[in-house]
Amino acid sequence: MNAFTRTAGIAILAMEITSLAHAQSRVTLYGKIDAGLTYVNNEGGAKNFKFDNSVLYGNRWGLLGTEDLGGGMAAIFNLESGFNLGNGKLKQGGAEFGRKAWVGLRMPYGTVTLGNQSDFTYDFVEGFNVSGWGSGYAIHQGDFDRMNGDELPNSIKYRSLDYAGFSFGGMWSFSNTVGAFHDGSAWSAGAQYAHGPAKIGVAYTYLATPTVDPYAAIGVHSFFGQTVATVANNTATDLDSSFKLSSLGTLGVGASYAIDKFTLIGNYTYTTLKLAAQSSAMSVYEAGVTYQVDPAVLAVVGYQHTTFQGNRWNQVSTGVQYALSKRTGVYLSADYLKASAGVDPTIGYSFAPSLSGSQIDGRIGMFTSF
Repeated sequence: MNAFTRTAGIAILAMEITSLAHAQSRVTLYGKIDAGLTYVNNEGGAKNFKFDNSVLYGNRWGLLGTEDLGGGMAAIFNLESGFNLGNGKLKQGGAEFGRKAWVGLRMPYGTVTLGNQSDFTYDFVEGFNVSGWGSGYAIHQGDFDRMNGDELPNSIKYRSLDYAGFSFGGMWSFSNTVGAFHDGSAWSAGAQYAHGPAKIGVAYTYLATPTVDPYAAIGVHSFFGQTVATVANNTATDLDSSFKLSSLGTLGVGASYAIDKFTLIGNYTYTTLKLAAQSSAMSVYEAGVTYQVDPAVLAVVGYQHTTFQGNRWNQVSTGVQYALSKRTGVYLSADYLKASAGVDPTIGYSFAPSLSGSQIDGRIGMFTSF
């Protein structure tokens, strides 16, 4: 073998190795399982003690994939399915990958993804919902402000790189309706900044013609001047479970600051709901603190105050988590919600509304991940 042949062979081998390196791909299987027992003092007029799951963490399994394309680019995808541990059925309306289903490109100037994916209220603000981290049930009233971690279907999304702690992004969700480009569409945008012990996030998400269930979501009997529920003989009747709004827009801002073992957390959301020429706003103020007692024990307490159409809700939530290992833990939690007169309160849109003017829950649960 002459020198030229050896050199050519080495060059070809180097190109093959480079090609293989660029074509390297990885698919990760992951998941989270949460289950436990919950007591509710008044759910639809009676006490309830039940098995419940997907509370502190939503039950899921998923596939996260990446392929190196070279030049600082990579193909990425995420498929994530939610399920009910109690009966094994799919959640999110029975969708196979109802939690996440997207594919995209990671590039030197940011990431572009397409599919069913989280909005920027989730990406940049939801993590400041301290009560939710404490009990799992304690999302904001009716989840009108989308602080429960909601997806936008048929969407295209851009998220920037992290520039010294600052990142931003925007997305559009297509209606896919012939002749009605805006009917059922949505968009979201936001930004986040983290530096040392401080972190702050802001986001705005807009939905065209969303459907809500006023009584089941927040326990009101009247919504935009229309009767949506009646109560007689300790029995509630939901008259309008598919109330179609003209639009819903929610602005959220949250912040946290860590001081030794404590982290102070707060957020504010302002959600505008429109029905034809009418408009109403829901405001939610929330504050709380987490305390890392030791590496295995985390304690959380939070308070929420909500106003909407002359009604008020006040809620206190608390929880304690104990890590048995890096993947597995157990927890205790409790919530207390009091609503103004004429409202049947429901904690976090998680239970049937209480008919006593207040609602209390307590839970013991466990979670594990893989």
